[in-house]
Amino acid sequence: MATQFIMNLFIALLWVLFKDEEVFRVSTFTAGFLVGIGIVFLMRRFFGGRFYLHRLYSVIKLVFIFISETLQSAWMVIKHILAPKIDIEPGIFRYETVLRGEWEVPTLALLLTLTPGSVVMEVTPEGNVFYIHAMDITRTKGDLEKSLEKFENAIMEVTR
Repeated sequence: MATQFIMNLFIALLWVLFKDEEVFRVSTFTAGFLVGIGIVFLMRRFFGGRFYLHRLYSVIKLVFIFISETLQSAWMVIKHILAPKIDIEPGIFRYETVLRGEWEVPTLALLLTLTPGSVVMEVTPEGNVFYIHAMDITRTKGDLEKSLEKFENAIMEVTR
């Protein structure tokens, strides 16, 4: 993927040189970079692997999933706080993940911990099991598991 990006930069610089302007213009470089994206996209099968902008798209998608899940869980926490009677049942549950590696597992743990209403308490030494504390386990365990699956799929798109 780094090869594709370097090739794209090279095409953009060639574009600037072929335009032969008196001054370096960012708009010319940007146009060359966009042309380079098209050329590299057409040549991607010669590089082996995915097109390099696919990973950028996956990262943006992961950020939007995180924002969506954070807003939904924050709304749930706010409803619990503003309720006249707090009727919650906190608890801990075990979740087995399919993620592996020193980037994927901590990323999932951090995303879940940053989401209101849940905290990753422990990760096993093998890195395949999380122990998660939920604010209201009876009502939100299913939602948390769905969120974890969304996070896992998005993280795998970014890292694999």
